[in-house]
Amino acid sequence: MFGKRILTIALVFALGLATSLSHGQDKKKDESPTAALMKKKLAASQKLLEGLAVNDFEMIKQNADTLHDVSREASFKALKTPRYELYADEFQQTAEKLAKAAKDKNLDAAALAYVDLTLNCVKCHQHVREVRMTKADDKLIDKLAAKK
Repeated sequence: MFGKRILTIALVFALGLATSLSHGQDKKKDESPTAALMKKKLAASQKLLEGLAVNDFEMIKQNADTLHDVSREASFKALKTPRYELYADEFQQTAEKLAKAAKDKNLDAAALAYVDLTLNCVKCHQHVREVRMTKADDKLIDKLAAKK
């Protein structure tokens, strides 16, 4: 009973997050390599959610492995801060836990790992936005100072 409740909550949360993220995507033809990797991560997370919903452990494992591999690529192309590195490491470790849970056919552990993974995404993306906003503010301050 408890496991089914956790799985239901995790699936509803993750579906809502995936839907909101996919609606906010830019439809640019010439996207950056990082944007392409983020889309690949989003697609894998949606397929992973499908695997959780239909109890397909092979689908869960394949997409957890994809997320792990893509996040390793993305870490070389994205923001380089200690906090970002921490989020990237945490994401990779959680993807590994998710793949192990799928291999062990443990749906509850896989669902919880998926929720942890999506929360990690939200925290990391928030950090990236904050850093970019700070850089934009710094450029504006420099520009205003140069005019004086």
